[in-house]
Amino acid sequence: MIPRLTGHAREATRTAPAGFDRRLIAPMVLGSVLNPINSSMIAVALVPIGIAFGAPPAETVWLVTALYLATAVGQPVIGRLVDMYGPRRLYLVGTGLVGIAGLMGALAPSLGVLIAARVLLGFGTSAAYPAAMRLTRSEAERTGQDSPAGVLTALAVSGQTVAVIGPTLGGLLIGAGGWHLVFTLNVPLSAACLVLGVKRLPRTKTSHRRQSMDLPGMALFAVLLVSLMLFLMDPRPDRWYLPVLTLVAAAVFTVRELRVADPFVDLRVLGGNVPLILTYLRQLLAYTTSYAFLYGYTQWLEQGRGLSASTAGLALLPLSVAALTVSTLTGRREAVRGKLLVGSALQIAGCAALLPVGAGSPVWLLLAVGALLGVPQGLLGLAGQTALYRQADPERIGSAAGLLRTFMYLGALGASAATAAFFPHRADTGGLHGLALFMLAGSALLLAITLPDRSLARLTPQPRQASGKA
Repeated sequence: MIPRLTGHAREATRTAPAGFDRRLIAPMVLGSVLNPINSSMIAVALVPIGIAFGAPPAETVWLVTALYLATAVGQPVIGRLVDMYGPRRLYLVGTGLVGIAGLMGALAPSLGVLIAARVLLGFGTSAAYPAAMRLTRSEAERTGQDSPAGVLTALAVSGQTVAVIGPTLGGLLIGAGGWHLVFTLNVPLSAACLVLGVKRLPRTKTSHRRQSMDLPGMALFAVLLVSLMLFLMDPRPDRWYLPVLTLVAAAVFTVRELRVADPFVDLRVLGGNVPLILTYLRQLLAYTTSYAFLYGYTQWLEQGRGLSASTAGLALLPLSVAALTVSTLTGRREAVRGKLLVGSALQIAGCAALLPVGAGSPVWLLLAVGALLGVPQGLLGLAGQTALYRQADPERIGSAAGLLRTFMYLGALGASAATAAFFPHRADTGGLHGLALFMLAGSALLLAITLPDRSLARLTPQPRQASGKA
């Protein structure tokens, strides 16, 4: 059964609002932005950190990789714990870890400790998003008003906004007090989440049926994912053992999850839920293209077009503005299939628009390409989130939401590997055109698997009968 959110005894029962409890929005949004803000701020801190510890870029890049690895593994694992024990406990534990990791990073005596702090940050920031999705589902159960479009839009837009301003905020903090402040910022953010969480998140009345934790399944999933991501980060023939380990772990994981009574990932249910599997695949394809453009185009603007780092950052503003505008304007209309079709078609057009771009292209063309590819970024992210909410098993919405984020990070790592392959020495125009063809193929595949999926047209709000229980 889905845990019932009971609040604090009789007082919460008396004051529970008839509609969605808007007191939940602040802790949900604030907790959910902890991951994107830490993902984006570090971009401007890598160089000063490298100087401080005498570390080359090949070592400081682990500050990025460590967060991605920990988050990709942590999201579905912690999401499963959210399903089992309720959102409040995991939210408080996760956001508390963020504060500890912030202090650990700010006081780190070595790069190794700093990387460990990023791993802890990855796990800590993995709790809030699955908790938010669980809270949204539970509020729909409580009120019988299954219309969470506004809440889902708030989660998406806040994450996009923070990701956009993260590098700028990081630069200001570094200028004010050094790279340590990029980590220290997590302390007040964690404190705010803890205060809001304690005061506003309802307690969960767990089911009397005792659920077991599938620790071997979680461990196999972690081995599978880490080996795959390590290979994607640096795919070379001499690392052949990593994909082999991935396949072996995947096979053992599959056999175990099909046999155990209470699996970490219920493959029997997931295997019969083809629409949800397609949603995960679309998430992977959409974010592979999105991150490939972000990483590759930015490097090309600096090396192939000759722009300064600050000017290249300004050239990407139309991308961010377009994504945020589209998300805000279309957020309250679910229209999942329409958003996916329009988004994938515009992504194809944007990738094709990169092919005539060259070192002598006018600035207006560079800005226009960014704006064009910003529109599908806003549409596809919202559509994927809404589709998951409608398609996932309500009892496993937390772990399902965590897996959605995992596929996003797999897309980011795939994009990083593609960028490295097409820009082996420097980001030249030939490499940009090769990357554009790679993105074009992925976008065409995204459209191809969306067009025949008629189940998307049936993803509409389904009002539920309120239980009468708080």
